[in-house]
Amino acid sequence: MTKITSPDILIQSLTQKLTEFLPKKNITDPVMVGIHTGGVWVAKQLHDNLQISEPLASLNISFYRDDFSRIGVHPQVTPTTLPNEIENRHIILVDDVLQTGRTIRAAMNELFDYGRPASITLVCLLERDGRELPIRADIVGQQLTLSDDIQVKLTGPEPLAFDIKNTTLS
Repeated sequence: MTKITSPDILIQSLTQKLTEFLPKKNITDPVMVGIHTGGVWVAKQLHDNLQISEPLASLNISFYRDDFSRIGVHPQVTPTTLPNEIENRHIILVDDVLQTGRTIRAAMNELFDYGRPASITLVCLLERDGRELPIRADIVGQQLTLSDDIQVKLTGPEPLAFDIKNTTLS
């Protein structure tokens, strides 16, 4: 199995990549949005590292998922917090693990319910195989190839760590 780098090292790498990426794309004054829960934990650290002036925003995409029957609804539904205006704003959307693409699709659906952003830059701590939708991150901490029976989850918020499980052994 591929060794997974520590979340702290990956966040430092993401910070560096974003520092180089944003000026190249002429993105100034972005809105950083973390997806509950792990994406918010990662976004908080990136937001602090990049010293973004706009307050950190968050999305709870539970009711936008298209796979309720398979994964269930998270029992603690927290509210979405976005700035009053996202119309024509540059959004940095942050998630912890990108696998199927369904979480990102749900997050974009919710964002567009609030307005039409100028752009969305997708940042993920881990990007693994298993894509069901044609969604790719713009900036990735680490790419993984894992068998279908391996599940990777970010735990935290203090400290951030990866929980790796073999679902066939559970």
